[in-house]
Amino acid sequence: MARKYAVEFIGAFFLVFTVGTAVASGSALAPLAIGTSLMVMIYAGGHVSGGHFNPAVTMAALVRGRIATRDAVGYWIAQVGAGVVAAVIVRAIVNTGRVATLHLAGHGLAAAFIAELLFTFALCWVVLNVATSKDHPNNSFYGLAIGFTVVAGAFAVGGISGGVFNPAVAIGGAVMGYFAWSTIWIYLVVELAAGAAAGIVFRAINPADK
Repeated sequence: MARKYAVEFIGAFFLVFTVGTAVASGSALAPLAIGTSLMVMIYAGGHVSGGHFNPAVTMAALVRGRIATRDAVGYWIAQVGAGVVAAVIVRAIVNTGRVATLHLAGHGLAAAFIAELLFTFALCWVVLNVATSKDHPNNSFYGLAIGFTVVAGAFAVGGISGGVFNPAVAIGGAVMGYFAWSTIWIYLVVELAAGAAAGIVFRAINPADK
């Protein structure tokens, strides 16, 4: 399991590091950089750990029955720890102060809630179908499909919720000052719930795929 935890740490680290530096640069192509980073890390480490790099995806895999609870906890620790380390390094090398902290309230909070719920579900749903389904035992497109789900979500709702879809990214973003700590719990609850929902729906639609 140490190998799997190490791979999860590396993948989550580079994902959050890319988020931090791409957002700080103000590039309109930040969503593409972030999705591409996730894609290549999945191709690099998916054969070892499954390439989750996201506590919500691990939650989906747990509910789907593809990871034990003890191992899921280890994944969560590695993913969140990587996010925090990446955030600290980003703050040390780039000016994150140029990015306004996102404070959620009123209609904006409800909109972010819905946006994060839908696209986190979509991300976890795609992961379960392309990376764990018995109908795709040896496919070569799983990393591309997962990475571009994040790209689509970030372009679609990045201006509403920040396009997080990942509790490790949410915590890392808060460390970098991109998200307000007072509302960070919303991301964590919504995203983990979306992951669980994706696992439940996958099992309901594919009862024979154990």
